[in-house]
Amino acid sequence: MAEQLPDDYDEALINQDAHINGNGDGKVNGNGNGNNGYSGQNIQILEGLEAVRVRPGMYIGATDQRGLHHLIYEVVDNSVDEVMAGFADTVKVTIHADGSVTIEDNGRGIPVDEHHQRPGMSTLEVVMTVLHAGGKFGGGGYQISSGLHGVGVSVVNALSEWCQVDVKHDGILYRQRYEKGVPVTSLLNVGPAEGTGTTTSFLADLTVMETRDYSFDILAQRFREMAYLNRGMTISLIDERTDREATFYFEGGLVSFVRYLNKNRVKLQARPVSVINEAEGVKVELALQYNDSWACTEYSFANGINTVDGGMHITGFRSALTRTLNDYARKANLLKEKDGNLTGDDVRQGLTAVVSVKIPNPQFEAQTKSKLNNPEVRPVVEAIASEMLTRYLEETPSEAKAIIEKCLTAARAREAARAARDLIQRKNALDTTLPGKLADCSERRADRCELYLVEGDSAGGSAKQGR
Repeated sequence: MAEQLPDDYDEALINQDAHINGNGDGKVNGNGNGNNGYSGQNIQILEGLEAVRVRPGMYIGATDQRGLHHLIYEVVDNSVDEVMAGFADTVKVTIHADGSVTIEDNGRGIPVDEHHQRPGMSTLEVVMTVLHAGGKFGGGGYQISSGLHGVGVSVVNALSEWCQVDVKHDGILYRQRYEKGVPVTSLLNVGPAEGTGTTTSFLADLTVMETRDYSFDILAQRFREMAYLNRGMTISLIDERTDREATFYFEGGLVSFVRYLNKNRVKLQARPVSVINEAEGVKVELALQYNDSWACTEYSFANGINTVDGGMHITGFRSALTRTLNDYARKANLLKEKDGNLTGDDVRQGLTAVVSVKIPNPQFEAQTKSKLNNPEVRPVVEAIASEMLTRYLEETPSEAKAIIEKCLTAARAREAARAARDLIQRKNALDTTLPGKLADCSERRADRCELYLVEGDSAGGSAKQGR
């Protein structure tokens, strides 16, 4: 019978442990590395952008070259938001010889009037110095945007040795300068100006960032993707350090993107198949084309952000692709009743695809926005992709057959690889328990197997050749 413990057992045990510790420092165990004094004096409050400078990795992911590029992306994303909203069509990025960067657009320009929640401060200063301040929360400034936390441009300001913003608004050029996130000038009226737009210049602070070594090729690839995703937008990159320049403009959108990715490959389709559709507030653009390689090239984007880790949009597309190709293969009798279904890996062999969604309230895993988590996106993408693929397969049976044959070849290769792997594993297991001269059977069904005992290697060789 279990022993009944006293009601005060837990308290007595704790008191006993504290007594055994016997250090006289108030610690329950001897593993602590803190001081005995713990009061309100130990709790620190980081004001304004100070938290960004103390923990930059929380906001830009890293402080190496990857984080350095992220500073540019945050500013450029704001310019692209103006493009998606229909108020801009040109973005220009310049890397200067001293390592500073200038991003210029012809959008509406950041507002410079007094902010209604911060009396005495211009909206520009609020945007540049206050975390979680932006036009992307209530949907009033942007219906679709790449930023949702309102920390982008203020983080760039915080991590810069200096930052200067010029705004052309209502025929006037306004300017304000900051150092390490702190305004060093008031909002200045520089003089008259034509047009509208925002120009942001900054120099990354090497006391918090590890480098100012920007990669032209990495930036150019990102801006190329942006131009594909926003047809009609011109985005240019100028590197004054090396005198390299690149300008991107594509009317074809994702179809042009897929053609670019497949430019050195033999295509199974005459042209990429694509669709642009919208349902339940989710705008979906999709393009794909098969080639003769065995590699899968997939890109996914959410509100113009490259979601390198995928998410619900790419999951919906993959599900639609696998199901639709299996349905068509069985309907066309290319996949027999005895055959198993094609797997996701089978149908993605030689596939080049780009999936882009635009939604009002994207949910990303972190500020670095590498994965889209909105569950409502998956069924929308799946339905739109299924409809597009079904129509395409039925309208182009010759190309459909070529695609299915490629998928079947991939399936046969997968089965052959599995059989070879199983055979090797089985042989390895038998090698430890059976005689070395045993020739294992090649038939898997026991009722079709026989055991032959022969004398000598020559007789055994003849038997193996004859089976």
